[in-house]
Amino acid sequence: MSRLRTVGTAASLSVAALALTFSSGAAAVAQPAIVGGGTAPAVSWGAQVYVNTPGRAFDGFNCSGTVIASRWVMTAHHCLDQDGSGMHVKVGSNALGGGTQIDVDQEKVSPNGDIALLHLTADAGTAPVTLGTGDPASGTTNQLYGWGRTTPTGPPATQLKVANVQVTGRSTDNDGGRAIQSVGVNGSAWKGDSGGPELSGGKQVGVASTVQNQSGTNTRGTNNYGSVASSRSWIKTTAGV
Repeated sequence: MSRLRTVGTAASLSVAALALTFSSGAAAVAQPAIVGGGTAPAVSWGAQVYVNTPGRAFDGFNCSGTVIASRWVMTAHHCLDQDGSGMHVKVGSNALGGGTQIDVDQEKVSPNGDIALLHLTADAGTAPVTLGTGDPASGTTNQLYGWGRTTPTGPPATQLKVANVQVTGRSTDNDGGRAIQSVGVNGSAWKGDSGGPELSGGKQVGVASTVQNQSGTNTRGTNNYGSVASSRSWIKTTAGV
């Protein structure tokens, strides 16, 4: 996932960009993983997003994502490689590092927020997630999925995790686009969950972007997920779904 960034001046605001990329090195901060929650059931659409930068920890794992079509994976804009080293994904397994590795040959960025599409050089060979067409109503209980850290400074989760959250309204994502805001019910996003999905009624409605009130231990943290509905027409034009 992308670097963790803190925005704003008030300590109480402390917004961590779920550019929760899993960077390595002295100045790097790994991306968020779900704090709390539980191990997710097997899903066909999970995608682990990697950068090809030499020497990166965890083989370059950077973010979570979803298969949305046979050759397209959706993740966050802030999850893209920053050094031009290239990217690849692993699909077809809930286990970190498991599944089929496929290279990325195109990176497309939404004009409407912190959402990006990765074009694959081969078919994912797995059933894609279904995309929603609108933002969920306040009070709705949704699910967040990701391989992010489960402790403040630990490694990414070894298995895909899931947590329930309650929608509290709208907010903005890391790129200033429309976002779905939620508060954890039994878990919240953390570093490494960036780019991962928020599902409502089994359909993906959000893409992990930033968190507030979170230091890696709060299961009731605030989550801001880029609105899929806001980028829906662009996704259709770009990926055909």
